[in-house]
Amino acid sequence: MAKTIAICNQKGGVGKTTTALNLGAGLVRQGKKVLLVDADPQSDLTASLGWDSDKIENSLGSYMYYEIMDFPEDIHDTILHHEEGMDLIPSNLDLSNMETQLVNAMSRERIMGRLLGDVKDEYDYILIDCMPSLGMITVNALTAADSVIIPVQAQYLPARGMSQLMGSLRRVNSHTNPNLRLDGIVMTLVDGRTNLAKEVIDAIRTNYGTRIRIFDAQIPVAVKTAEASKAGQSIYVYGKDSKAAKAYEALTKEVMNLAEREKRRDEASIDR
Repeated sequence: MAKTIAICNQKGGVGKTTTALNLGAGLVRQGKKVLLVDADPQSDLTASLGWDSDKIENSLGSYMYYEIMDFPEDIHDTILHHEEGMDLIPSNLDLSNMETQLVNAMSRERIMGRLLGDVKDEYDYILIDCMPSLGMITVNALTAADSVIIPVQAQYLPARGMSQLMGSLRRVNSHTNPNLRLDGIVMTLVDGRTNLAKEVIDAIRTNYGTRIRIFDAQIPVAVKTAEASKAGQSIYVYGKDSKAAKAYEALTKEVMNLAEREKRRDEASIDR
């Protein structure tokens, strides 16, 4: 079954969507079957893959509503297929109504997980692009996930919000998903020319590096990354020789190696 990874940070503008898109594309390039899930009503992931959310009828939000109302709908009907090989469950403004819809729903934290359970055996990886908040949609994503990757921009204020996010992850561990693992932190929008970026990375390593994996791959600030999203492509197609493409390729390999180690460890614990 697929390993489900939530790409999560309550701060906006830290590179969650570009990380989800390019990590997904990188995994496809390594021969993996990948489903991307746009769990943000702003629909940035959907737009970055070339779809207009205003013209999408079947979306994550509509299918979460069907699940709440116990309508027998097939989640496969909302999956879109990108030319680079990734599949996508898109988002639109329907998802913005879910916070209120979930208030009175039965097992409200598990709605998204039940939907993804219907397709989990069809993929190697499911990547959920979370919205920049810690509301019920994000809690659903974290409850559905096996693990979390946290993109952190190499700036002071995004790094400062880490303690709040860690507290939220602990609450999810305690209440809805005791098996949720933290895969690690990936530094994004890194401007290696500045002292500030170096100081923030050093501070993250000092404060969290002994307890949390800090991925070796660092995603640089790159105009091509934004241009690729506007073109509906991954960085591998739009800027295949760029520093950003090489950084995402390195991150992809780290994520795959981690997944393989976890798989072997889990199999060994079952044998015991």
